[in-house]
Amino acid sequence: MGSVIFLEKISIDPPREKIYQRLGYQQRTTAISAGQYKETDVDIHKAAAIISLSGMFLRLKINRNDGEKIFLSDDLTFNSKKLSFFLRNCGEAIIMGATAGNAIMEAIKEKSRLDELAAAVIYDATASEMTDAALDWVMDYCNRLLRREGKALLPSRFSAGYADFKLENQKIIHEKLQMEKFGVKINSSCLLIPEKSVTAIGGIY
Repeated sequence: MGSVIFLEKISIDPPREKIYQRLGYQQRTTAISAGQYKETDVDIHKAAAIISLSGMFLRLKINRNDGEKIFLSDDLTFNSKKLSFFLRNCGEAIIMGATAGNAIMEAIKEKSRLDELAAAVIYDATASEMTDAALDWVMDYCNRLLRREGKALLPSRFSAGYADFKLENQKIIHEKLQMEKFGVKINSSCLLIPEKSVTAIGGIY
């Protein structure tokens, strides 16, 4: 428990297989030439060079979980039966976030403006998958710390907007994680800006 931990300049390789899956390529069913692979890989690496991954997390004690609401330390309460069930065996939770930065979003817009739509789609897919991978990286980082205490994170995570955990909760998470420090804002629809930014909750058991 304590303050938000900020993780700057997260360095990971582009998750190539997941990027290709997001682009709709199926290894066994989609025919793609060697030249297309090469061109796509070039754009993936160009996008990765623009992406600036950062993350943050906050460890919180679960004071009470009554099956409908979760009462956390730091005066934080979430109303969700599904999240309550997800955290049913946990004494603590971690709220976490990650962002790919704004430069990649500007690059996607520029590719679209120049009518380089294929590159824009590849940039978009790369940014999405690398942001998700950054959240995996944050979880791995937390697990390394927790291992010293004989604890671990649940292997999956839970995000606002899923099941009965309303998207409005993202506003609370955004504020608690101080995501503005990395230039991440939130709009009136509770969507994060830049778009390639994510939040989630993990359970500690």
